[in-house]
Amino acid sequence: MTGTITRPEESRAARLVTDQLDPKTWIIADTVLVGWHTGGVSGIGWGLLGCLFAAVLPLVFIKYGIRRGRWTDRHVGPKRQRLVVMGFVSASVTTGILLLWTLGAPRAVLALIAAMLVTMAALLAVTPVWKISVHAAVSSGSVAMLAMAYGPWVLAAYLLVAAVGWSRVALRDHTPAQVLAGTAVGAVVASATFGLIR
Repeated sequence: MTGTITRPEESRAARLVTDQLDPKTWIIADTVLVGWHTGGVSGIGWGLLGCLFAAVLPLVFIKYGIRRGRWTDRHVGPKRQRLVVMGFVSASVTTGILLLWTLGAPRAVLALIAAMLVTMAALLAVTPVWKISVHAAVSSGSVAMLAMAYGPWVLAAYLLVAAVGWSRVALRDHTPAQVLAGTAVGAVVASATFGLIR
């Protein structure tokens, strides 16, 4: 099982973008790139430790749920399923932050993982009443934080964020409003948290 339900009428391009530029991909990129910017090879090590709690363990949890029939697919669309997964992700990321802090991780890596947690909290607050786009929020927040670390030229990657948003709408997983709201929340919350802590 691939963990993704493909409908015959859906756009293959949209499915490819959604699957390849999902939150896990952005989290891995952010943890490696911010880690490298902060401390070279050792910084990447710290980033990957954060990635374990922010991406790897949540992915394992989702795949386990798919195998047990608890989630429909790896993007976890239904609201009740999504709330359970988001709760687990929040707990996992919180654990990662505490471990990184205890072990003396670089401040920028702590700020990055903390920004992920605060963004997740903001999304969790909205999700019970409205299906805000997690894909859009994570991709947008990721680009915003990388731009703060590396410079404004990184903002060109918002073309990829736009592609992610298009794919979510094309697949009918979200409305344009849900994608735009996710994009705004991700950028504002993640960059504000990252900037405040780092």
